[in-house]
Amino acid sequence: MTQATPLIQESATPIAPPAMRQVLHVGCGAANPDKVPQDFFPFAAWTELRLDIDPNVAPDIVASITDMAPVATASVDAVWSAHNLEHLRAHEVPLALAEFRRVLRPKGFILVTMPDLQQIAQLIYEDKLEGTAYISAMGPIMPLDMLYGFGRSIAEGNDFMGHRTGFTATSLAAHLARAGFANVQVQRDGAFALWASAVNPA
Repeated sequence: MTQATPLIQESATPIAPPAMRQVLHVGCGAANPDKVPQDFFPFAAWTELRLDIDPNVAPDIVASITDMAPVATASVDAVWSAHNLEHLRAHEVPLALAEFRRVLRPKGFILVTMPDLQQIAQLIYEDKLEGTAYISAMGPIMPLDMLYGFGRSIAEGNDFMGHRTGFTATSLAAHLARAGFANVQVQRDGAFALWASAVNPA
């Protein structure tokens, strides 16, 4: 999380009084304020609007990130997406990014994070595919989990945890640029994740 703060500060442009700013948290899961980067989205300044495809997590809006029709065009100041894009099929990524841009106000911005395939590939190269890369709240995470999705959850029937595509810093930046975003910045955090921010120029 500490890696993401300077990234956002450089690319974000204040566009409204603090009390009026709204962040659309896509793929939000169960309500938990810790899921929103506090250094960047302090709740004194931002209102969180939660969107998820799963009605069981009680989001404000039930929708897929590839079709966010319930969210009005140019209606939010920021979009926060943590570990969503890798769950899409490759051809669906442009659809999601187009939706992110559509719902943003002019000069609004996105913040996204996802696994860094280059860092994961290094562990695979070192023949550590099923070794422990780090310990999460869900338990040990292997490079295999980061590549294809958390195996234990998938085995329990949670097919949505599967990963269907992936990104390097270069490929993610290219996707964002092709989607029409400006001021694209991507950082590798050294902990198997990419962090990217970009601005809606129009």
